[in-house]
This record gives sequence, structure tokens and C-alpha cells, in this order.
Amino acid sequence: MTSRSYRATNPPHSHIHMQQRHTVTRRHPHAHTHSSSPATTTSYSTTSTRSGTVGGASDVRRAAPAAAMEPAENDTSSPPEYGAGKAAATVPARSYWRWRRDDFFPEPSFASWGAYRRALRETPARLRDRLAGRSTDAAELGALRRRSEHEMRRCLTWWDLTWFGFGSVIGAGIFVLTGQEARDHAGPAIVLSYVASGLSAMLSVFCYTEFAVEIPVAGGSFAYLRVELGDAAAFVAAANLILESVIGTAAVARSWTSYLASLVNRPASALRIHAPGLAGGYDELDPIAVLVIAVTATLAMLTAKGTSRVNWVASAVHVLVIAFVIVAGFAHADAANLRPFMPQGVPGVFRAAAIVYFAYGGFDNIATMAEETRNPSRDIPLGLLGSMTAITAIYCVMALVLSMMQPYTAIDRSAAYSVAFASVGMRWAQYVVALGALKGMTTVLLVGALGQARYTTHIARSHIIPPVFALVHPRTGTPVHATALIAVCSACIALFSSLDVLASLLSVSTLFIFMMMATALLVRRYYVRGVTSRTHALRLTALLLLIIASSIGIAACWGTSPERWQGYVVLVPAWAAGTLGIQLLVPAARAPKVWGVPLVPWLPSLSIATNLFLMGSLGKDAFIRFGVCTAVMLVYYVLVGLHATYDVAHGACGWEEEDDGDAAAADEDKKVVAAADVEKADAAGGTR
Repeated sequence: MTSRSYRATNPPHSHIHMQQRHTVTRRHPHAHTHSSSPATTTSYSTTSTRSGTVGGASDVRRAAPAAAMEPAENDTSSPPEYGAGKAAATVPARSYWRWRRDDFFPEPSFASWGAYRRALRETPARLRDRLAGRSTDAAELGALRRRSEHEMRRCLTWWDLTWFGFGSVIGAGIFVLTGQEARDHAGPAIVLSYVASGLSAMLSVFCYTEFAVEIPVAGGSFAYLRVELGDAAAFVAAANLILESVIGTAAVARSWTSYLASLVNRPASALRIHAPGLAGGYDELDPIAVLVIAVTATLAMLTAKGTSRVNWVASAVHVLVIAFVIVAGFAHADAANLRPFMPQGVPGVFRAAAIVYFAYGGFDNIATMAEETRNPSRDIPLGLLGSMTAITAIYCVMALVLSMMQPYTAIDRSAAYSVAFASVGMRWAQYVVALGALKGMTTVLLVGALGQARYTTHIARSHIIPPVFALVHPRTGTPVHATALIAVCSACIALFSSLDVLASLLSVSTLFIFMMMATALLVRRYYVRGVTSRTHALRLTALLLLIIASSIGIAACWGTSPERWQGYVVLVPAWAAGTLGIQLLVPAARAPKVWGVPLVPWLPSLSIATNLFLMGSLGKDAFIRFGVCTAVMLVYYVLVGLHATYDVAHGACGWEEEDDGDAAAADEDKKVVAAADVEKADAAGGTR
């Protein structure tokens, strides 16, 4: 196995192979060196017998004595981008473009086939370790960010985030889903479906906002779940996020081509290349989709601020198109078309709500830009909550306009607004609608390229995927490798297939992550290691399981027999009892530092229930595909991700270990205890 040389200043522990100190005689942390090369040796106050497995090592940060944490007497080195110039002059800068094996797999578990076999033999012990492992706010904000080698530029304001919200959420969905669900399920009550789904989306937005303000890093939900629910839950989120990024981008890009064809009066597939030699479903090549992905990804690589300006202009044009639709639609509206208002009753409204909910998708991309936001505590709540509130109002008004222009039985499922305007003598308006949809999809791709790359960057910082994708370019301040990874994978899929079979899978994974986020927020508020007693922790766990189980039961009752009320009589009170139990029986352990979700635990608990309820409306095929994909993801985790993250957590990758996390974590713990006192006082006064 490849080894490094270490300068010992403390005797080795009887069962711990490594003890830490901050000396670094520089080499990039992602590369291994042999002890015969002193000029490139990474030197720590560590004793190591790394000729064998590292599987038995304990967490270095807990094991290392305090004396070992101090810098060497003559050591003035630090990572080039964080060392304030102390050692940078003597360290040759490595190229950003690096493709060696050690840049992709720097962990000792992958140093040789023998090391990998030893790691596989230790899989059960490592899995138990990672299931119990938790990150901290300080680690996410400090050690993990340094693995990118360069900082992302803090250049975004609440104005940028607000328009990013418009750009990432308002795509073609409002033009397609509204007519489809008004015709099939809700009728004119489609406006109520948008209200219900908008309120559900806002519950998730509240959770994302609190986390983004408290932990302003690029990882979004991955980072938040890693802190509160641990590595295993974070991996599930990471795998689904990457899958959503790749498949979602490909699907939107192919839709872009279809709308461009309609804009020039051609059939949807007219601009694609038919390849008869390929299998059915993969025989319509779409080079335009590949080009659109390449252009948007390139812009995202070059500059975040420049991308924001382009998004602002494109989103403004889109808003003007929406304003035209609303004004012109109301000018030709007839209130008589609203009758019957609810042709399929309440079940029809909620079935439609489960589908149109996904017109609100994309707001989580805004949370990933917290690391580049100048003032996260102010800008994120303004940008995220402000944009989603406005979008909810726009969607409801647009749904009302469509319902008043035509009887719901006359609404066209695939081109609702274009046909509605044609029915009142405004055939030319179909081009305005197509232009608006095209602009909307362009901004969805543009903002998606930004947000998805930042998710991927932080996932790579944790070594779940190769850490080379965590690097931030020193000149642009953007994660070029991560952006290119998502773009290339998406372009390959978009070229050959729209993968319609996976559309419902993406819906399940999105709702599943939103449910996990609400659960994580309750854990954050009511559990802090070292503060919460074992009794209260067990009580919280039991009550959370009651909330989740009752919510699943409600969704199952709705999906199988929505007309029968007996199940709801038991399950709804069970959900309420679980939520009330948390409020009364579990003392709050942490208060939000700046901005917090109101009415905790009720709003996060309601978010859990609504997301599970909407998941239950998607049908069994979506869950079968979700289960198959999750199984494949878990195989990757057991074979690769588990061992990489284990090595990193146990300090086996040089100075990239979270070696300065102890002091920050200690300070954080003190703040948490003080904040807990504040939270308990607030809870007693009913101001939570």
C-alpha cells in the first residue's frame, strides 16, 4: 500500500495508529507520496503504521491529545489559499486540471487491490461506524470547504437569489401541467390544487431557509442531512440529487427542442435526427438538446454573477410573457366557465395537487448558492421566501385565467394556453406562449447548472464521489469539474433518450428528500449530542417514528380508498399526538441563531405529512423504480463510498482531515448550550 512519512512527536497509542498535528510540508492532499521523497512529504505530528489496513483506526479528532493539536514550533505552513501568504511563495501551485489516479481515489483503502480487499472485509464495522457518524456545522463550514482549495466568490445578493428563484422554478411546467390536470382531475378547481401544492412547497422552503442561513455552504440538503441524520442518510440524498440533476437536465433539454419546433410550426420531433439502426425509444437523436446543455453549463462555469445577470434578463422576459397571458386571458374570461367548479370533488383536487406540485420544483437550487451569498442571514430568507411567495400567487392566477377562458372539458391537455387563445381568436398568441415556455426552460437549465454543480461539489468534498470534482477553479471561482460532470452525463442521455420512464421516479426522490429535510429540522431543534439526555433522545425517536408512520398510513388510505373515512379517524389523531408529544415531552435543545421556522414542531411535522401524502399519490410503479435505483445506489455505497468516507473521517487522507474542527466544534457546543436555554425559555413562553 502506498504510504506517507510522518514526523512523530508523541508515542503511539496502544490501539490508535495516528496522532495529529498541524505540520504540512506541502503536497496536494489528494495525492500520496512515498517516504523516499522528503521534499513532497505531508508531515503531521502523527505516528502511522499504515503498511497495513486503516480499518481499525478510531476517530483521530477524538483520540489525539491536545498537545498534538498544536502547530510545530518552526512550522509556518498552511494550505496555500488559507495561509495568508506565509508559505505560498515556496509551494509550487498545482494545475487545476489534474487526472491522476490519486486525484480520484486518494484514500488508503483504494491504494492497492490488497488494501481494497482488506477494506471490504471490514465493511460491517465500517458501516456501523458511518451509521453513527455525524458531521458538524463547523466541519461543513470549515474543513470541507477547504477541500475545494479555492473559495467560491461571495458575489450574490437577495436580488440575485430572488431572480434565481424565478428562473429555477417557473419553467414549462405551468404551461403543460395546468391544462392536463384541469382536464383530467380538478376542473376549474385547479386553482385550489395550486394553492394546496404551493402551501406544501412553502413548508419545505421554510426548512431549507433555516438550514441555509445556519449552514451556508454549497451542499444544500446533502450538507444539512449529513449534520443532523448522518452519513448514510446524506448518501441517500446525494445519490438522488445526482440522479435528479442528470435525468432532469436531460428531460428539460429535450423539451427545449420540442418547444423550439412548435415555435417554427414544426412537429415536436422534426428537429431531431432519426437513427433507424438504434432501438426504439433511443432512435431520435437530439443534438440541439446537447448544444443547449453545453451553452448553459459553459456560462455557469465562467461566472456565477454573469449567469445571474443573464438569468435576470431571461426571467424578466418570461415574467412579461406571463403578464401578457394573465391580462389577455382575463380580457376574454367568462365566469360561467367556472361551473361546475369541482367536477370530481375533493379527491380530484388533491390528485391534481400531487402532480402540479412539481411545477414548484427547483427552489432547492437557491439553497446551494448560500456559499456565494454576501449576507446569507438576510439574503437567503428574502430571496427564497420572497420568490416562492410570488411564484405561488402567479401560478394560482394563471390557473384561474385558463379555467375562465374555456369550459374545463374543452381544455387541451398538451397545449392548453395556445388552444385557449386560439378559441377566442388570438391564434398568434400561441407563439408568445411557446416563447415564454422556451425562455422558462432556458433559465431552468441555466440555474440548474449552477445549483446542481454546487450540490456535486459538496458531495465530492465528503469523498462520496471522487474529490477531484470538489475543486473550485482559482480564476473563475466556480466548480468547473463538477459542472462538466453533470453536463456531460446529461448530454449523453439527452442525445439518445428522454427517459420518460424515470419521470415519476424523480418525483418520488424529490419528495423523499423534502421529507427527510423536515425530519432533520426537528432533529436539529430537539437533539444535540451532549446536551439532550438519552431519555429525551429515545422519546424524540419514538415520536418521530409515530409521525412518519401515521403520515404513511394517511397516504396509503388516500391512495387505496380515499372515500373511506375510518382510517383517517385513527391516523390523523395519531399524527397530531406525535407532534404534540414532541412539543410537550421533549425539551428543545437548540434555537436558530438568526432566522427560524415558526410554529415548530407543527410546521415541520406537517411538511413530513404532506410530502408523504403526495408521494402516495404517484402510483406503485414509481416506487418500484425508486426501490431499484436505491438498491443500485446502496451497492455503490458499500463498494466505494463507505470506504472513502470512512478513511476521511478517520484522518487517513492527510491535512484534509477535519483537523481544526475540534476548537470550532467546542465553541459551537458552547453556543448550542446557551441557545438551548434561550429556546427552552421561548418554548415556555409559547413564542417558539
